[in-house]
Amino acid sequence: MPAPSHPARGDIGRRAATRRKQLGLSREEVALRAAAAPGYIAYVEEHSAAPGISFMLRLANALDTTVEELTGATGDLPSGRARAAQQARLAELDEAESWELLGDHGVGRVALASGDGPVVLPLNYQVLDGEVMFSTAAHSPLASAEGTEIAFEADHIDDAFSRGWSVLLVGPVRAVEDEETAQRLRDAAYSTPWAGEGREQVMVLAPRRVTGRKIIVRGAPGDA
Repeated sequence: MPAPSHPARGDIGRRAATRRKQLGLSREEVALRAAAAPGYIAYVEEHSAAPGISFMLRLANALDTTVEELTGATGDLPSGRARAAQQARLAELDEAESWELLGDHGVGRVALASGDGPVVLPLNYQVLDGEVMFSTAAHSPLASAEGTEIAFEADHIDDAFSRGWSVLLVGPVRAVEDEETAQRLRDAAYSTPWAGEGREQVMVLAPRRVTGRKIIVRGAPGDA
């Protein structure tokens, strides 16, 4: 039987690599933080490895996260289960800071009115030229909201330090009816919807208001 073209990657490796890229770190920088060889960091990311607890603690510390997050132990739990941090404060973010945290793409929530009352839906988003694009089903609540104002929120929770941020966009949402334009926007998206196929209707939010808030914890990595 021929050998596989790529080594089998484990969940720990995938989570470690994703977190490293979120922090903008190289493997060499993570290795220095974790007191490990760069080659071993590469091995953990690219293979189905089972590192010992001592290394996992150092790796989690190097990546400003927890062993539980790296191993997926919190995957099915809601975020924000930690107690509040001491000396925390809530800071308002300006528009530029809010867009920076929102980034290029991710998963957020839209809030809109429906016939049965308010609805909040999680979905993938893509930022393009100061607007936010979603792909949804043709008869979904979001598609039915065409021409109305909606709210879109994305956030990040750091349970290890009881901190996080949220960004809120409010504005009208429109359906992209021209198929050539819709396909161009789909092609520009980082990912197809996590929820699967059948979500070809492209919707675009043009925000008229962009706000954000961030919990800052004194002594946490990156917080003064």
